[in-house]
Amino acid sequence: MESIQAVKQRFGIIGDDQHLNRAIEKAIQVAPTDISVLVTGESGVGKESIPKIIHSLSHRKHGKYIAVNCGAIPEGTIDSELFGHEKGAFTGATQTRSGYFEVADGGTIFLDEVGELPLPTQVRLLRVLENGEFIKVGSSKVQKSDVRIIAATNINMQESIKKERFREDLYYRLSTVEINLPPLRERKDDIHLLFRKFASDFALKYKMPTIKLQDDAVGLLQKYRWGGNIRQLRNIAEQISVLEQERIIGPERLKEYLPNIGSNLPAVIADKKKESDFSNEREILYKVLFDMKSDLTDLKKLTLKLMESGNSKKVQDENESLIQKLYGDEEGEDVDAEELEALNDERLEVLQIPQNSPKSELNRDKDKYYFAEEIQEEETLSLQDKELELIKKSLERHSGKRKAAAEELGISERTLYRKIKQYDL
Repeated sequence: MESIQAVKQRFGIIGDDQHLNRAIEKAIQVAPTDISVLVTGESGVGKESIPKIIHSLSHRKHGKYIAVNCGAIPEGTIDSELFGHEKGAFTGATQTRSGYFEVADGGTIFLDEVGELPLPTQVRLLRVLENGEFIKVGSSKVQKSDVRIIAATNINMQESIKKERFREDLYYRLSTVEINLPPLRERKDDIHLLFRKFASDFALKYKMPTIKLQDDAVGLLQKYRWGGNIRQLRNIAEQISVLEQERIIGPERLKEYLPNIGSNLPAVIADKKKESDFSNEREILYKVLFDMKSDLTDLKKLTLKLMESGNSKKVQDENESLIQKLYGDEEGEDVDAEELEALNDERLEVLQIPQNSPKSELNRDKDKYYFAEEIQEEETLSLQDKELELIKKSLERHSGKRKAAAEELGISERTLYRKIKQYDL
C-alpha cells in the first residue's frame, strides 16, 4: 500500500492539512475493493483527484477510466450518453451507439455532479449499482456491465432528498464510503504553499520571474474566505503573474485581485439564503392582504354613500366602477351569477354585516363607518341586486336602447347583453 506522501507526489497534491490527509488515506484504503464511493466537498476543492487515486491503485487500473460531468449533459440525452441507444430510438439516432457503461466495462466511471442527474436516470443508475444491469434507450435487451462507480457532488444531498430531487436509496448505494474534502479556508497553512506552487508554474509557462508575496500579503491571503477554493486561488495567481510588473506583491496590491474582501461572512450569507426561500411568498401574501383591505375600504365608502345619498347618477357610476374592479367585468370576461353572489356573501361576511339585524342604538355621527351594524331592512346591500337595479333603470331611461344604456353604465354592449340574458330582463 502506497503512503500518503507518495500519492501526493504522484498526483501533484499540495498541502499537509490533517483533513486532506485523512481523505487521501481513505481513498488508498478503499482502492483495492469495488466499494462505491461518494466524494463530497465544495466546488473547486479538487474532488476529481480522489477518483483518479482510487482507480490507479485498484485492480481495475488497466481498464478504462471515464469521467462524466452529469451537470453538463442535457437531460434529454444523458440516458443515451450513459447507457447508449439503438438506431431509430429517437430523432437523430441514425446508428446504434454504445454508452459509457458499456465502453467502461471492467473499468471505473466517475460521475461528477451526480446530484444533477434527473430522476428517471437515477432509477437506471440504481439498477446498475444493484445488479450491474442496464438497457439501452430504445431497446428491450438487458445488458451486463462490470463497472465501479465513483460519484462526486458539491450539494447537500440530505436537502436534495428532502426536496425529492434525489432518491434516498440511490444515495445510500453511492455513499457506501463517503470521502469529504475540506474547503480551502479550513486549510490556512496550505494556502501559501499552493500559491507558491501556482506562481512557480505560471512563471515557467510564461517565461518570467516568479511572483512573491510580502508577509502582510501572505496573512491577507490566509484570512480570505476563498469561495471558489483552489480553482479561485489558481486563477488569482495567474492574473498576478501576468499583469503585475513588480514581482514582490504587498497587501494593498493583492487586495485589488480579491473580490468582496470586506464581506467574507459565510454564516450571514447562509442565513440570507435560508430566509430568501420565504421572502417572495411573504411579499405576495402582504400584497394580497393590502389589496383586499383596499377593496373592502372602497366597498364600505360606496355603501355609505348609497345609504346617505340615494341612487344618484354619480353613485351609480361609482357602484358600477367598483363592480368592474372587484369582479373583472370587462369585455369578453364572463362573471357567473352564482359566483357573483358567492363573492358578495364573502365580502359581507368579512365586513360582519348582519343581513337581518335590528338597527343599532349607537349614534352614527360618532362613527360614520358603523353602518355595518345597522342595515336598513328596506334596502339590501347585495351587489347583484344593485347591479340588476342599475341595469333596469338605465334601460328604462333609454327606452330599451342597449348601446346608450351600456355607455351610461360604463360597460360594453356585449357585457350588457349578457347581463340582460342572465337576469332574464
